[in-house]
Amino acid sequence: MLNSDEGLKKVIGVRSLAANAVNLTVGAGIFALPAVVASYMGAAGFLAYILCAGLIMLVLLCFVEIGSKIPVTGGGYTYIEKAFGPLAGFLANILFWFGYCIMADAAVANVLADSLGTFFPVFNETIVRILFFALVFGGIAWINVRGVKQGNALVEVVTLAKLLPLFVLIVVGIFFMDTRNFNVTSWPSVKSLGEVSLILFFAFIGVEASLSASGEIKDPKRTIPRGILLGVFIISIFYLLIQFVAQGVLGEDLAQQKEAPLTVVASTILGTFGKVMLVAGAAISSFGLISGDVLNSSRLPYAAARDGLLPKFLARIHPTYTTPYIAILLYAGVGFILAVSGEFRQLAVLASSAMLIIYIGVILATIKLKKIKPEPGAFVTPGGLTIPLLALGATVWFLSNLAWKEIIGVAGFLAFFTLVYFIMKMVRKG
Repeated sequence: MLNSDEGLKKVIGVRSLAANAVNLTVGAGIFALPAVVASYMGAAGFLAYILCAGLIMLVLLCFVEIGSKIPVTGGGYTYIEKAFGPLAGFLANILFWFGYCIMADAAVANVLADSLGTFFPVFNETIVRILFFALVFGGIAWINVRGVKQGNALVEVVTLAKLLPLFVLIVVGIFFMDTRNFNVTSWPSVKSLGEVSLILFFAFIGVEASLSASGEIKDPKRTIPRGILLGVFIISIFYLLIQFVAQGVLGEDLAQQKEAPLTVVASTILGTFGKVMLVAGAAISSFGLISGDVLNSSRLPYAAARDGLLPKFLARIHPTYTTPYIAILLYAGVGFILAVSGEFRQLAVLASSAMLIIYIGVILATIKLKKIKPEPGAFVTPGGLTIPLLALGATVWFLSNLAWKEIIGVAGFLAFFTLVYFIMKMVRKG
């Protein structure tokens, strides 16, 4: 087994790891996705959830195996770098904070504006949305430039605020469902299933992030497989119940509620109180995710610049607040531009695609590192290469649902940053 982190306290157990996986995964996306799923699949929408849960389970089994062999802080990007070298690790890192995190923040900003638009229609006007996005990203950037303490304070209250309204919606909504709304009049095509699954997968991303603190997990050989798989099971059941309640309450109307479907469900079963509860939950969840990402992920371009992998100006520290202000401003600025130029569905597809490419890297790393003999008791996926190959095939199939222009865009993105890597490497040598 490769060396693990030294000096970190081993404090994360099975329940803590599962809870962390749930917290990092259940976010603002689920407030908008039930209507997207219904627009593609109707009452058969549950199939997309089962498919996404199956894929994430296969991928996470690879994460679990390689995480047992490389229990170090850093997660998937560390695994890829250990298996394929610094260029692969660099591209995975860039894909994460640029291709996934910023895209996800922009998508969630649109969820936030759409949710507020159910109460204040002015948020549906283009100029107001632009000003609102400028206020959100600019305000969060300003707070984070002034200091990490203030940034952390924004993130701490989010978990309960986002989970409690959804839990209430499920418990109460069960009594308002009409079983006739579950009649499947026609089964969707494989193409439709693939397209909506690529979008829905956005809501399943995040479980693997809980492995970024692998160096602090106690008894990782036992804790990682149990905690991760328990977390995926809870998330999958939670999402399915939300979709069933939304479908059962609204029926065919669910597909028409594209801006804030769960708010409409809550309003139907609980009146104004339910509407306020869901709008508040979606708004807090969205704002918390964006603020947390700007706080954490903006440090990634700073670190890359500090290490000579990106231009040095990104590593500048503010003379008063001692924060990486250029990296923070760049991160928030790109997020603002993407939020203005895209809409939730499009941005969710691009964010999911970036993470799926990282997953492919982790799966291939798992295959390559199969030759490393695991310690006694370490988790090994059953069936040899069967599960990694199934995970690889399923991930490639998900990505095959991208449009050609999106595939060309992703290829161009990777080619550009490969060039950046070699240029920065030559500059460092010079």
